[in-house]
Amino acid sequence: MAPARIPVVVFLTSFEAGGTERQMIELARRLDRERFEVHLACFHARGEWRGRAEEAADSIEEYPIRGFADAATLAQAARFASWCRRHGVAVVQACDLYTNIFALPAAAAAGVPVRVGSRRGLNPDRTRWHRLAQRMAYRFADRVVANSHAVARGMQQQGLRLDRLVVIPNGLDVSRFRPIARCGGVRHVGTLARLHPVKGLDVLVDALALLRPEAPDLEATIVGEGPERAALERRIAERGLAGRVRLAGHRDDVAAALAALDVFVLPSRSEAFPNAAIEAMASALPVIASEVGGVPELIEDGRSGLLVPPGRPDALARAILELTRRPERARAMGRRGRADVLARFSFDRMVAGFEALYLEIAAAKRVRGAVAAQAAGAR
Repeated sequence: MAPARIPVVVFLTSFEAGGTERQMIELARRLDRERFEVHLACFHARGEWRGRAEEAADSIEEYPIRGFADAATLAQAARFASWCRRHGVAVVQACDLYTNIFALPAAAAAGVPVRVGSRRGLNPDRTRWHRLAQRMAYRFADRVVANSHAVARGMQQQGLRLDRLVVIPNGLDVSRFRPIARCGGVRHVGTLARLHPVKGLDVLVDALALLRPEAPDLEATIVGEGPERAALERRIAERGLAGRVRLAGHRDDVAAALAALDVFVLPSRSEAFPNAAIEAMASALPVIASEVGGVPELIEDGRSGLLVPPGRPDALARAILELTRRPERARAMGRRGRADVLARFSFDRMVAGFEALYLEIAAAKRVRGAVAAQAAGAR
């Protein structure tokens, strides 16, 4: 008889479209169903990816809260702990700041044996209270997963011990992205990003303005929405780039949007481990990116793309000009980038990393029952 499956809860804030939500819903969907019984928990069961979430899990449990200062939040945490006890939950995976603070202590109170937190970004926590609360929450975690070595280094600097950190890079469904046979020159650059100051899109617009005399046929498309749209529209008009730089808005067909480009540009001021760059590389696009955060772990400068200092339109313009003048080099970088993604960043590799982590912790803690049986089978 096959051993019983291990009950796992992956706890998200909501199912709104976002990088963390995509990664963690895919984790839930792809965990080995012969070994794991997978549940999703959330604060708010809403968002564009609710349908994907329903397909990914055996159940969805909602614990609505209005904030951590609300007394009702404690009651919701008690509900979650009670649900975990009733269902014999063996693994709780928290996914971000808020779910770390809520789910990890509640899971410990419920006696859940394997508790894993997450840190998926480099930006500082919003307030001093958030920093303190998250640091306290990490004490209830057996391990905390970072999605890049840059994020892990930042956590070490904040006092988290190295032996409690695990790096599992983001994954990608590579089959969705096909390499496009590009020929001729580099005429169309672009990016997929939230229209937010941290993404450095103003730097891209200024770089394109600098390139007007030397690359008069160059066009750019920026895919995404966000609070900086009006400011970017003004900047484009002021730089005389109307008609040459297009703000395309939000698109769900990411692969098709990337297929229209010759070069992908990521001018961010901060990045942990950018999904958009991985998707561009999977499409065999050369990537020009700011040398920040976890980006150098993804792109090898001069081989699979070009790295430039953040906030420097002149440096970004020189890099773009280099690839417009040497399109064969751009295509070679794109091919190398796709090969790197196939080898290092598939969803299969990401999910295998999480599965191995859960079973390793269970074996180290000598957890009994279904968890022990599955952990023994994994060795």
